[in-house]
Parts: sequence; C-alpha cells; structure tokens
Amino acid sequence: MNFRQRLSITLAVFALAAGAPAHAGVLPEAVAEVRIPLAAKPTTRPMGVAYVPDYSLYYVADGGLGAVPDGIGIPVSRSEVHVYSADGRHIQSARPGLDNRAIYFNPNTRRLESVTYNISSGAGFMPNSGIFALELDAQGRLTGKTDEIAGHNPAFGDLSTMPGYDAAADVYYAKQRRGGRVLLVKAREREPVGEITLDLQAAGAVPDDVSDFFVAWTGIAGQELALLDVTRKAVLVFDRSGRFVGRSALPASMRLRANNHYSGLGYANGLFFVYHEPEGEFGTYYGFRIA
Repeated sequence: MNFRQRLSITLAVFALAAGAPAHAGVLPEAVAEVRIPLAAKPTTRPMGVAYVPDYSLYYVADGGLGAVPDGIGIPVSRSEVHVYSADGRHIQSARPGLDNRAIYFNPNTRRLESVTYNISSGAGFMPNSGIFALELDAQGRLTGKTDEIAGHNPAFGDLSTMPGYDAAADVYYAKQRRGGRVLLVKAREREPVGEITLDLQAAGAVPDDVSDFFVAWTGIAGQELALLDVTRKAVLVFDRSGRFVGRSALPASMRLRANNHYSGLGYANGLFFVYHEPEGEFGTYYGFRIA
C-alpha cells in the first residue's frame, strides 16, 4: 500500500471519528488532513506554510534567494509565495520580493506576515530583511506589495531561523542551529526576552535528528511547541518550558530529506506541515493533526 492509499484510509477514518468526543493529548499517530501538491518548482527551497481564515486559503512560501537590485535599483528577492485553496488547488503565485523563512497569519493585525532570512544580520546587513506584512486583495490574492513591520534584529540569533509565532503574547520562538535552544523574541526588542531548551534527551533524540531551524508554536495548552524528528519520522511535542510531552508518528512510508532538516516545514490552521519531496513533480505538503 503506497503513501497516498494510506492517506485516503486515514482521512476516511478521521471523517468517521469526527463526531466522537475529543481527548486532550498528543496523537500517537499523526492524522493527515490536508494535501497540497506544489504546482511549480520552488524557486530555491520550499519554506513555511500559512493559513488565512478570512479567505480559507493556504500560502506556501519559497526562500533561499536574497534581495538584489531590479531594473530600477530596488532590491527584491526572486523567491515566490504560492496561494492554494483549502483543498490544495493552486490559485496564484506571486513575487513579493522577500527571502522568506517563516510565514504566518497574525490574528492581531489580520495580516499575512513573513520573517525573512538573516533577520538577525548574522551574515551582515541585507536589504529587505526583517518582518513584513504581505498585502492581499479582497479575494485573498497577493498583490506583490509589502509593508515593513520591523527591521533586522539580532535578538533572533541564527540567520536561518524559521520562528514560530505566539500571537497571544506577541512573541516569536526562534529555534537555533543544532540543538534544542529556542530564543523568545519581541519584534522591537534588541535582546531576547527569554530562552528555553527543548529536552531532546527525554524525547530520545539528538541534535542531528531534528530540524535545525523550525519550531512550531501550536497554542495548545501544555503542548505549545512542536519539532520534527527527521530520523524517526515523528513530530516531537513539548510544553512552553521545553519539557517533552510526547511524539506523534508520521507515516512510515514518508521519505524525509535534507529539505526537512532546513526548511519545508510550517504550522497553520492547527496542522503541522511537512514537505514530502518525492511525491509529485515538485513535491507535496501534508498537513498533519498531531494533538
């Protein structure tokens, strides 16, 4: 039985169970709820995923191309952002001009926002680095315009971090390279406002097992942070203090690759998204329910 057949069965089981009482806790096996086959090759790397409930649309960001001057001297990145319907149908691709890392919907501002590569200026100052809002039209399509929210900020630490965002506290959780260290950052504070260490040892993992730069903020009490274990094909769940809570296994037939160590991850609409590079012409994102 291949992965797509397994997914179809999983979706059917989930639909039958939808009316059953919900039980708090980490699901031992992650449930695939959304499948987004990419309609175009990522410009360099597939990055994060966001969901805007106002339009019921998903936004998949590319990254890896720094901003360079265009024909009139304005620095822009060739990295794109792609718009998909709730059932995974491609609607639009646009080039807002950002080297995206994390992308997310901010319910405080009702805007789609992006944290760029090198927000910390760890590799020296680069144009169009920081936090930006991506403008949407009345149908939720990207206009290609952006508004700067905050400029580069050394508090984010690693230049490649893909921070999770806690809208209630207006705090970013910026995972650092090789390990469980996570910096807590306010957009306009030049120093971290806190720091936690995810207990990888309790999860039975070492730094080489897990994704280097991405940690998801789930917003689920007692299960606030989620991290991909690439080696064991599982999502590791921690509370906000870094204590290990549990693991949610991904389908054993998934083949995770280097992209999943460095990119190809997101958390949106209550789902943990993983890029499955071997499936389809350009790869496919799967959104998993883990709790």
